[in-house]
Amino acid sequence: MKIKAANGFARILKSEGIPWVSCYPTNHVNNALGEEGVPILMMGEERFAVAVADGFSRVTSGKQIGVCTVMANLNAAGIQMAYGAIAQAWEDSSPLLVIAEGVGQGASRHTHYDMAEAFKSVTKWVGKVDRADLVPDYVRRAFTQLRSGRPGPVLLIMPRDLGDYDEDEHPYTPVKGWRSGPDPDDVKAALRVLLTAKDPLLHVGEGVLYADATGELLRFAELAQLPVLTTLKAKGAFPENHPLSVGVRGSLADHFLTKCDLLFSIGSSLFPNRFSHAVPNADKKTIIQCTVDILDINRSYETRHAVVGDAKLTLQALIAELSARGPKKRPELVEEIKKGKEAFMAKFRPWMESNETPINPYRVLGDLMKVLDPKSSFVTADSGNTRDQTSTVYEAQIPRGHLGWGNVSTLGFSLAGAVGAKLAFPDRQCVLVTGDAGVCYMMGNFEAIARYKIGITALHINNGGYSGYGPGFWGGGHDPYTWKVSDHASACMANMAKSVGFYSEDVTSPSEVMPALKRALDENAKGRPAFLEFICSHHPVHGGWVRAGGGH
Repeated sequence: MKIKAANGFARILKSEGIPWVSCYPTNHVNNALGEEGVPILMMGEERFAVAVADGFSRVTSGKQIGVCTVMANLNAAGIQMAYGAIAQAWEDSSPLLVIAEGVGQGASRHTHYDMAEAFKSVTKWVGKVDRADLVPDYVRRAFTQLRSGRPGPVLLIMPRDLGDYDEDEHPYTPVKGWRSGPDPDDVKAALRVLLTAKDPLLHVGEGVLYADATGELLRFAELAQLPVLTTLKAKGAFPENHPLSVGVRGSLADHFLTKCDLLFSIGSSLFPNRFSHAVPNADKKTIIQCTVDILDINRSYETRHAVVGDAKLTLQALIAELSARGPKKRPELVEEIKKGKEAFMAKFRPWMESNETPINPYRVLGDLMKVLDPKSSFVTADSGNTRDQTSTVYEAQIPRGHLGWGNVSTLGFSLAGAVGAKLAFPDRQCVLVTGDAGVCYMMGNFEAIARYKIGITALHINNGGYSGYGPGFWGGGHDPYTWKVSDHASACMANMAKSVGFYSEDVTSPSEVMPALKRALDENAKGRPAFLEFICSHHPVHGGWVRAGGGH
């Protein structure tokens, strides 16, 4: 049966189990999706449409692929606006499918902009469909890239004048994706070195989540009795209430990362950046790196031993080898971690229980943890101090109970992350924490959230300033000329959110933090998004990142 190229593409997405596509007008594929009964979520602008699809892929760890469409023909404004969002997915290795219209046959001479070339540097693969009957072939290649190897975004360019093709002559079968296992000799060598180390540390990256290997990670850590540090992207891959968890950042993470003589990394690139630890005194430590991508090996540090393969298959092989030797017992390690956690909380708990006004931002986070069910909730935070403070004290107990960042952390993405989480896990309470700058990036998309009745809660830490505060904790501030914005008296963001359909409140008293959170979550249960504006103090204190040489 003959079918238009775009309609054939829409039917293929249905066969791949894609539940919805985020978009912004215009793209001829949107109409085909509507005709074929694929739900469309129309967002307030292209960057956010991409970010929602990205967030969906991240929170499901690639088990479901987020798909979005953007406007991109001779007027390529849509895809140009979306570039930053696609680049973030690339930097953070998120499997995302972007559909652009592209320039029609013979029209390329009318534009200076070559979108295929422009996006090669921020995508895993770019496919430019130039014939209708090749639609199944190109989509097959796209999903092979999306479901195999290191995750990353894929761009498919599909002009509107492709015509039609015969589905019976060019059928499509969904793509399963492929994994590779490690070399058994590498597994044995890595384990042999691990067992001779005095102070080993298990360093866990997001690859464990994409491999669906959190159960194996827990088993391996307990068998080997290893302290477990996760990257910010992997926060929650190992339960942070576990006796072997040293968290993500702060004094306890610093202690074990500096102290270790062997770093056993799995699922991490070990790439040091603004939102991750460097390995201090790396030349004095043995580094074992278990990764799916050989580009990570010997990239930032000398890798003494490498185990190349899928994290789940690697951990299963390590467990099989280790089980034959019997579990280790290290009660002194458990006690060391326990005392370290107590010392860490002795610093932060007074702020989390503070009755000062303006409200200390840690009081908001402390009460949030009392209200949410840690086994059935999702929390993420925007770039800046909200990211740093939340990731320091929020205790993630389940995989993807928290969404963190890697190489890039763009303002406003927390809203997309929470939307993606609510669409993936409708029964979870989904909360985002943002600041003054983040709200400005996301406010234009509030209408779409209310229109689709997506029950999430946004917590606005309002202190009338951007990250580099003026007078206060940091003296003159590191951005003395650009930190100040309108205070709450002249700019009430809660009123703006209310005007487009959100439940909203201003909260000025610490005693009202918890009741307001409960009211917001009650509204979420009815399908209404909520926005809580907390009038807070400037408090740029959080757990730092360890830097090379042991500095911060």
